Amino acid sequence: MQLTPLLSLFGNLEQLDTVRLNFNQESINLMNIAIAFIMFGVALSIRPQHFKTLASRPKPVWMGVISQYLLLPALTYLLVLVIQPSTAVAMGMILVSACPGGNVSNLISAISKSNVTLSVSLTAITTVMSLFMTPFNFAFWGGLYARHSPLLVPISIDPLEMFRTVFLILGIPVILGMFVGMKFPKLVRKVDKTVQAASVIFFVGFIVAALAGNFSIFLKYIHLIFFIVLLHNGLAFIAGYFVPKAMRVSEINCRSISIETGIQNSGLGLALIFNPRIFPPELNLGGMAFIAAWWGVWHIVAGLLLAFYWRRRPIAFQTNTL
Repeated sequence: MQLTPLLSLFGNLEQLDTVRLNFNQESINLMNIAIAFIMFGVALSIRPQHFKTLASRPKPVWMGVISQYLLLPALTYLLVLVIQPSTAVAMGMILVSACPGGNVSNLISAISKSNVTLSVSLTAITTVMSLFMTPFNFAFWGGLYARHSPLLVPISIDPLEMFRTVFLILGIPVILGMFVGMKFPKLVRKVDKTVQAASVIFFVGFIVAALAGNFSIFLKYIHLIFFIVLLHNGLAFIAGYFVPKAMRVSEINCRSISIETGIQNSGLGLALIFNPRIFPPELNLGGMAFIAAWWGVWHIVAGLLLAFYWRRRPIAFQTNTL
């Protein structure tokens, strides 16, 4: 028996397929600058010995990778089966879940007083793994959802371009931030909070500007996918926290893994969607793009709310245990 789509009361999601969002190369460049600034500020407090500690206790790292690349895509697939959105929206949800963690997760981990070193490590690891895990997860879970869908076009990511982008917006800022932090520790202690606050303002300003450029579109269609993204993103945060918790991972690391799982690099998803060599323009993919774009806005709002909630509930006793 065919089930009625659970979220059909919000309207026909297929009308999103013809929507075209206003994103250009200048916007992408500004976003990369904002992320690089955030990474620099976060890295000011990171020291090499932090990574030695993680290497000697790898459990939180591989739990974070499992949460990112196995748990979230699987739960997304189940969620899609339950709510039965349009094909394009479902594929957008699956594609977002297949992307690596977003770089802003490092900032949110810092605000929440979670394990920033673990957060940076997971962001770097999952980003590199995205070269093969993103296309694999999208093809696998998307294939289970719609084996004969015309949207199932093989994803091909240029490894050199991916590494270049990662190095520019993640590698260089982290290296510079760590160098400045170790070279000028007294100065860093004075300006650390100011730099973090400035990075938040900068990034939020970018999000507001990007939203303003598509405000009329979001205003017209946001009711169709608001609760879908809310539910999807909330599921990511919850699963990323409680599954490691069940595996006896420490509280501070559970918080970081939750943030890494809930903060996705939806910008990568948009880049893939807007790449005609991956998804031909004749395919109406407005639903995919809208999901990825709104996720990019909402996960920051939800992440900051969670970060300030946890910040007001500091962990009583922190050790180097798992």
